[in-house]
This record gives sequence, C-alpha cells and structure tokens, in this order.
Amino acid sequence: MILVACGHQNPEAAPAAGTAKLAVTSPAFAANAEIPTEHTCEGGDTAPPLAWSGAPAATKSFALIVDDPDAPDPAKPQRTWVHWVVARIPATTTTLADSRSRATPGRGLDGKNDWGTVGWRGPCPPIGRHRYFFKVYALDAEIGEAGMTKAELLEAIKGHVVGQGEIVGTYQKKR
Repeated sequence: MILVACGHQNPEAAPAAGTAKLAVTSPAFAANAEIPTEHTCEGGDTAPPLAWSGAPAATKSFALIVDDPDAPDPAKPQRTWVHWVVARIPATTTTLADSRSRATPGRGLDGKNDWGTVGWRGPCPPIGRHRYFFKVYALDAEIGEAGMTKAELLEAIKGHVVGQGEIVGTYQKKR
C-alpha cells in the first residue's frame, strides 16, 4: 500500500492490539521536523541519534527500521525506500548515538538497505520533501541476522512484537 504525503502514518508502523506504545525521540530533530543536513547525503551521512522508552518487561531485544514511503516523488510515490535495518539490539539498549560506522559492539546487527549495502544511508530524495519513519520494535525474543532485509526482518518478528513506536523526520535536498 502506498500513501501520499498528506500526514498519514506509515501503515507498517501501526501497533498491533495489545502491544505497548514506545516513545521514540531524537536529540537531532523533533517529531515531524526536518532532519539536519549532517545526517543526509548532503552532509556527513551519519545516522541521527535515537532514544526510546516504555518497553514492557517481556522485551528481550529491539529492532529498528528506517524507511521513506515517498520515493521517488512525494506527489507520486511508487515505493517505500529502506534506509536502515537493525536487528538484535540488546534489551538493555535504549539509545543509539549518531555515527557513520554502526559496528559498535552490543549495538545490534545491521541489515541491508535499498542501496544494497549494510548499515545506515541517510536521506537523499531526488525531488520534494520526503518523510522518514524511524520505527523501533520491542521483541519478546532475540530475532534477526546481520544483512537481513526489511522484508526478512518483518517476517521474522511476526508474533514477537510486544511494543512499538516511531518518530518521523522530513528532508528535502538543499542543492
């Protein structure tokens, strides 16, 4: 399902009945505000720092997916572009610092983005202002492998999501 850029939430982010609502924030940008250039292809392309809270006691790990449902053009979206997939974030982790290199021990396992590479790739929209959904999932098991795609991770976490939350940022190229 494709949504146009009219303020609707990404349908994949809707929490299932009975799951806790996680509060997801970033010191780099406010909800629905612009992502700073340093976290995009026009800057240092570092992942923005994130924090979350409200995970239930049953949480054994977290997963993160960052995607853009407005690709390639918010006026005529054709697909959701995946910027980052992370699995097996330890249950004791509630923040991720900004970094280009995400190979921090105990930080989780990076999956494959839609550029075909592993790790973070920041906003780089070809046209218009795009929305970027940073979705955090609290899981009742340690799920995921390095190099997983978004589709593989979503399939693996079915039935294991005990909490979920998101923050949305926007970006439009300056050049």
